[in-house]
Amino acid sequence: MSINALNLEELNQQLRNESPEAIIRWALSVGEKAIMTTSFGYNSAVSLHQLSQIDSTVPVVWVDSGYNVKDAYLVADQLARDLQLDLRVYNPRVSAERRNALMGGIPSVDEANFDEFVKQVKLEPFARALDELQPKIWLTGIRKEETVHRQSLDIVSLDGRGILKVAPIFHWTDEQVLAYMAEHNLPSCKH
Repeated sequence: MSINALNLEELNQQLRNESPEAIIRWALSVGEKAIMTTSFGYNSAVSLHQLSQIDSTVPVVWVDSGYNVKDAYLVADQLARDLQLDLRVYNPRVSAERRNALMGGIPSVDEANFDEFVKQVKLEPFARALDELQPKIWLTGIRKEETVHRQSLDIVSLDGRGILKVAPIFHWTDEQVLAYMAEHNLPSCKH
């Protein structure tokens, strides 16, 4: 099945009432190379756990900016180990200390060097991951209620690079996320 031949509107209707696990199974059944991304943020364990129950050989991409707090690294290590994830860590080419020295710390959104900062800590490492892994399916833990922009998206969308983005917990609420984490005793980054 060609990704470009998918009717996204119809597909989103079909997947709307499916479980996240069913959505992941569907995405993997398309037969194209898949990745999952994670930030190891407070709810990241949910999607990672769901994927690990279905196929722990799917590469999990983490763009580690170098600015994470201690508990993010501890949770990342614990989840990678406990869930037996195929974790692929991509770091910026410039260290956080060097960037801090050259940019004077993390620039605010309205500073001139903010775009360059984002390019260095997020965009370039992620582009490198995509170039190396060549996925056609991108599993993501984004949820509709998280941002105004995400409210304009859906479970399945096609990004500008032609990669099919699939968000299995897109319609989940904070309460559903917390209940799942408690039920499966999943660790969370608190900061």
